Amino acid sequence: MTESQTTLPDPLALGAEAQAWVERTRDAMSVEELVGQLFVFSTSQDSAEELAPLLALKPGGINRFPTTDLAAFRSATMTAVEQSAVPPIFTGDIEGGTISYPFATAVPNLMGLAACNDLATTDAIARLVARESRVLGYDWSFGPVVDINHAFRSAIVGTRSFGSDPEVVTAQALAYIHALQEEGVAACVKHWPGDGFDDRDQHLVTSVNPLSVDEWHALFGRIYGRMIASGVMTVMSAHIALPAYIRARMPDAGREAFQPATVSRLLNQDLLRDELGFKGLVISDATGMGGLTGWMERSETVPAVIENGCDMFLFSRAPARDYGFMLDGLRNGKLSEARLYEAVTRILSLKARLGLHERAPEARMLPLEDMREKLRTPAHLEAAQAACGQSVTMVKDAQGLLPLNPATHARVVYFAEEGYSFWDGALARSYEPFLSAMRERGFQMRPYDTDLPPTREDTDLVLYLVGQEATPSASRIYLDFVKLHGGMRKAMNQYPREIPTALLSFGQPYYLYDAPQMATCINAYSAIAPVQEEVARRIAGNVPFTGKSPVDPFCGQDQLRY
Repeated sequence: MTESQTTLPDPLALGAEAQAWVERTRDAMSVEELVGQLFVFSTSQDSAEELAPLLALKPGGINRFPTTDLAAFRSATMTAVEQSAVPPIFTGDIEGGTISYPFATAVPNLMGLAACNDLATTDAIARLVARESRVLGYDWSFGPVVDINHAFRSAIVGTRSFGSDPEVVTAQALAYIHALQEEGVAACVKHWPGDGFDDRDQHLVTSVNPLSVDEWHALFGRIYGRMIASGVMTVMSAHIALPAYIRARMPDAGREAFQPATVSRLLNQDLLRDELGFKGLVISDATGMGGLTGWMERSETVPAVIENGCDMFLFSRAPARDYGFMLDGLRNGKLSEARLYEAVTRILSLKARLGLHERAPEARMLPLEDMREKLRTPAHLEAAQAACGQSVTMVKDAQGLLPLNPATHARVVYFAEEGYSFWDGALARSYEPFLSAMRERGFQMRPYDTDLPPTREDTDLVLYLVGQEATPSASRIYLDFVKLHGGMRKAMNQYPREIPTALLSFGQPYYLYDAPQMATCINAYSAIAPVQEEVARRIAGNVPFTGKSPVDPFCGQDQLRY
């Protein structure tokens, strides 16, 4: 490690008493208990029955995807605390947008925050998220994403990131990390070694970061370097290859050049730790994803994840089987004792850094009524609503359509993309908040009827309501006219030259690529209720548009601007 790297912060540094707890706890564990600490298992049912087989393996952490019942969520979390000899760490994909949890304040996703173009807003929302996460028992947020929106067709980066400008991404992420960790929640930057240049999804394939070594250092190396210097506690190693770096070390690498970072010692140890100087904890991305399962056989994969530099193993479709594979790997030399002890030391250090070792079980969560009082408070709802409004972005209005007036555009036909969410516990999707807000302003909102398409005689305005946020396993997110219009032939019917038409995106910011004929376009980045309400306020002229696009919504195509 260079002299400059020795000055980098150690985010897991502890005082003497906490360090003694780490060493005492680790050294008192059996081999089986040490192996259990390596795992973060996932739950989505909020039941003791779901937890029982997981807790029997004594895992280091539990990822909580909540149901809609706060009492059940609290009860299940406390069950895990009370039945664990070593305090478990609770993790979550806490990314905002429709991944906001049902009994928490819904906030903009990361792209929505970037569109606010105000680091004070990012700080305020991150603090809100951290405080409510603490109330819900979360210790560790798997965010923020620091990927770059370069390949606009990527269905997995998009709205989960802060955009395409590396300086904006860096500034936004630093503000977010600082707020989270100052509020007592560990942050996790992802997806190492950097996503967004390959438009494929690592949930489906091992995707590739195609940059040269010099290009990578100038972009992702700089971003991660800044995060490390800021004291970020954890990094998520993804199923993404960086062939240029591997080939620089192994010129004849062949297939191994495309090894996912999750199982690459060169990327996790040589690059992240030795070159960039990261001293925190490295966790794998979800190990059931196609980018890893398609690379090597599971019994080989499980110990390889830890042996090659990850300190924790995220998720399992068969926990007992994977636990057995890890134990077998230790016994047959695929996982060394040195790596096991190093990883567990970091895991316990993270727990101690967050003060989990000092909290009695009953102190891990507030009583139920106290939890309710601290969630969705008036101040939090007001701050989230303001940020949602601040994010809404006018992309173009080449036809001078806005603001809308019911005196001239009362009869509205709308096409609505149903959309979906991959995440358990995500908010339900509906355009009712927008439709209700429009009706309150005097607009007659009529859904598109495949048998009675809009005409000039019966329709003053056509709206396309689309809203798919970046999501795993989608492969592509695009404007599907076949589905929206109800058939292949009907997909060819286009209305913008016959009837005033606008495209409103409550998700990805790139739908214009599929619809350059839309002369009016608004990007709002998320379909959560406050965003929809704020879009209605703005298109009706009640308040001005203030959002600044974090990406090029014209996708580099001049055709889309008109």
